[in-house]
Amino acid sequence: MSGPLVVIGVGNVLLRDDGIGPRIVEALGWLANDDASLLPAQTRLVDGGTLGMDLLDEINGACAVLVVDALDTGGEPGTVRVLRDDAIGAAPGRSGSAAGGIAELLAVARLLASMTRPVALVGVEAGEITFELGLSPRVEAALPLAIATVRRTAWALADEARGTTVSAHHGSATPTLTAATA
Repeated sequence: MSGPLVVIGVGNVLLRDDGIGPRIVEALGWLANDDASLLPAQTRLVDGGTLGMDLLDEINGACAVLVVDALDTGGEPGTVRVLRDDAIGAAPGRSGSAAGGIAELLAVARLLASMTRPVALVGVEAGEITFELGLSPRVEAALPLAIATVRRTAWALADEARGTTVSAHHGSATPTLTAATA
């Protein structure tokens, strides 16, 4: 596996459930500080906030990219979904969400040949997108499942990038948490 596996949490923490991506990445950073084997080696955790195309430098040279974001598909709030590759851009959602800005970011990265597959998105169906801090109760309750799904997906992407089968999900990993800035 050359280059890091980059896990980017996107969303606006000021808009209630839209902040699920950064919240999950922050939680993974804390958990990985206690147990580095939770994530594959060379995993870089990025709080991408609402930066959109400004995240291009963050994914440049990544062996794989995992985006964590809120979804707005009309499903049950708190539902956790995994989308892969082209399905990310095909997912319905609000403007600027994973179905919009992130799909464009990934397409530009491919055009510039700064990133190849594998790519995945772990999305949590939003319940409330309002000007308020904190997650709604239903989305908050989905955090453990969402974190577990991100971990499983990160390991699967790392294995795919290495060209190996599903790993035992142990060993030394040193994830780093960065806040991307414009």
